[in-house]
Amino acid sequence: MNTPRRLSLAAALLLAGPATSFAQTTSTWNNKQCAVVLTYDDAIDVDLDNAVPALDSLKLRGTFYLIGSSPVVARRLGEWRQAAKRGHELGNHALMHPCDGSLPGRSFVTPDNDLSKYTVSRAVSEARANNTLLSAIDGKTARTFAYPCGDLTIGGVKFYDQLQKDFVAARGVTGGLQTPAQVDLTNIDSYMINGQSADYLIDLVKKAQQSHTLLVFLFHGVGGGHSLNVDLKAHRQLLRYLKAHEKDIWVAPMVEVAEKIKAYQLSAGKKQG
Repeated sequence: MNTPRRLSLAAALLLAGPATSFAQTTSTWNNKQCAVVLTYDDAIDVDLDNAVPALDSLKLRGTFYLIGSSPVVARRLGEWRQAAKRGHELGNHALMHPCDGSLPGRSFVTPDNDLSKYTVSRAVSEARANNTLLSAIDGKTARTFAYPCGDLTIGGVKFYDQLQKDFVAARGVTGGLQTPAQVDLTNIDSYMINGQSADYLIDLVKKAQQSHTLLVFLFHGVGGGHSLNVDLKAHRQLLRYLKAHEKDIWVAPMVEVAEKIKAYQLSAGKKQG
């Protein structure tokens, strides 16, 4: 092969690589620039009073991570069921929301719900019990998990390792934008929101669009109801931006996005194998 031809072939290969990767990424994001997942933790009243109506008004769907023992689950069970029927995911945030009380700043953790005093089998059993409850509410078997307080281990052991067949994926609390290949389905990155402006939220979306990555928002209070809170107006402005750019942004519940990522990673693994 002569030198000019060899150079042109090398150039073609360099161009084809990123193009192929880009095509696979956009395919994973439902042929859009990026994926955005809106998640809401702890099963609190403002989920149903503020967040669900705001999403429904724009025909957007999110993931609500429910604590099975929350009185808001028991008291408003019918409303959660209706939210699920409208396409929102009821995710699993554990039965009792145990957090590691041995860590700094965890004075709020009660002895009964101290993850550091749990056994792995107890954490696994309670997560499965919450799955049973959630399935009784929405009739579904596929859903995702969210680590309470972002705690991954009990005595150095990752308890989710025993739950991987029970869930499509698990969401963590570390901020980051990731391509389908970079996502760790056992600990998906998310941005915890507490008081940031609408500009900050929308800028994150724009960065995801530019980098063709997954962006996960982690909300607690929406317009109050929790010590971690996003202003109602800022939340509304974010949703309006997402709706106005829905041709470029795939907004879907975590379970749907995770299923697409899982399929992508399985396919990529087979090709490498």
